[in-house]
Amino acid sequence: MSIPKIPLGDWVDTFVDLLQDKLEPFFDLITDGIGGFVEFIVWILSSIPPALLIIIFAAITLWVSKWTNALFTAIGLLLIYNLGYWDGTIDTLALVLTSVVISIIIGVPIGIWISQNDTAKNIMTPILDFMQTMPAFVYLIPAILFFGIGMVPGIIASVIFAMPPTIRLTNLGIRQVPEDLIEAANAFGSTTNQKLLKVQLPLATPTIMAGVNQSVMLSLSMVVMAALVGAPGLGADVYRAVTQIKVGVGFEAGLAIVILAIVLDRFSQNIGMKKRK
Repeated sequence: MSIPKIPLGDWVDTFVDLLQDKLEPFFDLITDGIGGFVEFIVWILSSIPPALLIIIFAAITLWVSKWTNALFTAIGLLLIYNLGYWDGTIDTLALVLTSVVISIIIGVPIGIWISQNDTAKNIMTPILDFMQTMPAFVYLIPAILFFGIGMVPGIIASVIFAMPPTIRLTNLGIRQVPEDLIEAANAFGSTTNQKLLKVQLPLATPTIMAGVNQSVMLSLSMVVMAALVGAPGLGADVYRAVTQIKVGVGFEAGLAIVILAIVLDRFSQNIGMKKRK
């Protein structure tokens, strides 16, 4: 029995073309805004001498964590500088920071919303499943059409891929606040906003930070894919090494990504532990 194929791909193409025609000024505004923010971060980090910036990163890590992590941060960043990947690391760090900031700005409010509304949670759960299981390469296709070539489509794809953990763990953290504390807040006549801001969010902060930590790692995992659409950074160095079959260069650039990933992971992880304590 022959069953006609559902023209799903044609429907998607038509929808994307419609968005391009109707919302082009909006996409241009987003491109300019995100591009300007990334350039601002790169300008700030590049204006600081590398040695001083390494000391600052190590000092911040020492403040939120133990001295061994601070020592690893200092040695790791010095190795990256010695290998000649400092500029690429700055670009990659700007991409990751921008992706994480956008994920927090969008993800935390959505997580709060679905924690207060079971219907919204039931609607958002399959959407979040879709966002996390869809191959990340697929997000680059419409991102290129809407935002052009460069850093911005890579950031947009990173945000879509990395935002679900922030939403999920914000929702989980708020829902796991002990019921007796909620009842005590109700007994004192707290409003919904007071309970949220003074009871639920402070107690849920460690869990929320765990979600942010996951978003950081997922954003960093996208840097090589972002290089496919013209994003600068360490991912571009890895991509060039692959296309030119330069094993040594690829190992150096990959090692720089690993060091940056460990530094960011220990930093964001220990912020959550510090909040918990």
